[in-house]
Amino acid sequence: MSFKVGQKVVYPNHGVSVVEKIEPTRMDGDEQTFYHLRLLSNDSKVMVPQANLELVGLRPLCAGSEIRALFSTLRNDKVETYKDWKGRYKQNLDKMKTGMLPEVAKVLKNLRLVSSKKSLSFREKKMYERAKYFIVSEVAHVKGVSEEQADKQVEKALVEGISSRLKLNGDEVIN
Repeated sequence: MSFKVGQKVVYPNHGVSVVEKIEPTRMDGDEQTFYHLRLLSNDSKVMVPQANLELVGLRPLCAGSEIRALFSTLRNDKVETYKDWKGRYKQNLDKMKTGMLPEVAKVLKNLRLVSSKKSLSFREKKMYERAKYFIVSEVAHVKGVSEEQADKQVEKALVEGISSRLKLNGDEVIN
């Protein structure tokens, strides 16, 4: 797997990044090729050894068809639920680490459903925010729209899916 300078890529758990340069760098006496990334979410810089690209899950932006599938996932009434918050947190954390849109969408829906019934813990609120930003940023870049527009689209689809789920179970809908 390789990427080009200037290419937008997805760095799991952090979102869309730009490959700013690819160059050999000497560290601890060894020379390795590093990808220098700039995370678009906060403008921070990250160096990833070429040998670790797959290990960290760096991937290209998804295709338009994957964005359509993402919106279908958000709109449907299927939401994974867990018995306790520890199990839920671990399952969601594992999904976030994959950096794959369908998995992050499941986290977003799960936490949104939970938050419609009770308050999320501080860590779960942060995870919800990261999951939403992760999805919004990739949708914005793939569709060529602003993050604000992408956020509105994601929010609308998410509300549709959660509302359907709550109505199926006879629960009260809380937006």
